[in-house]
Amino acid sequence: MTEPNTLRAHLHQAATGILERVPERLRPEIYVLAFNVWRVDADHRRPYVDIGHNTESRYARACAETDPQEARWNYAYWLLEGFERLGGVPEDPLGGPLFEAEARALGLWYDGASDLGRVLGDDVLRERSARLHGHFQDAVVTLARDLHASCAVERAFGRPLPVVVFDMDCPGWEEEATAAANPAGLIRDFLA
Repeated sequence: MTEPNTLRAHLHQAATGILERVPERLRPEIYVLAFNVWRVDADHRRPYVDIGHNTESRYARACAETDPQEARWNYAYWLLEGFERLGGVPEDPLGGPLFEAEARALGLWYDGASDLGRVLGDDVLRERSARLHGHFQDAVVTLARDLHASCAVERAFGRPLPVVVFDMDCPGWEEEATAAANPAGLIRDFLA
C-alpha cells in the first residue's frame, strides 16, 4: 500500500489497531467513525487526530434535544472525548517525528517557540503554518480512504461505516473532507 516508515503507513497501521481495539460490545451500536483534527497548543507543527465514533444510543438521546438529522450527523451531538490520538502527541511516539520529517522534506517546517503572535506577524511563517495544517488535514482524509480501501473498517465492525472528518477550527470543511474520505454511497445520508 505505502512505503514503510512514512506518516501514511504509520497512521494506517496505528488506526487499524485502534479500530481493532474497540470493545466488541460497542461495535454493533457504532454507526459512524469520527476523525477529529486538532493541534497541541494551536501549533500546526503538532497536529493530531482523535479517532472516535458515535453510537445509536447517544444518537437517540440527542434526538430529544434537536432535529434527528442534526443529531445524527452534527459532531456537536457526538461523543468527543476519551479517544485514542495519533500524530504530534506524546502517546504516539512515531507520529510526531514522521510528520516533522515529512514537513522538513517538503520545506514546510520552521523552528522556534510555539507563539501564535509570531506566526501571525510573519508572512512566511503564516504561510508555512497554513500549509502544515492543510498537509495534515490531507493526511487524515487519505487515512480514511486507505482504511476503506483496505477493508479495515469492515473487518473491525462487520460492515462499512462512514468516517466523518472534521476540524473544529475549520467549520464547514467537514463536508468536503468527509466526501473525499468515503465511498459516495456510504455518506449519502450525511450529505442530505
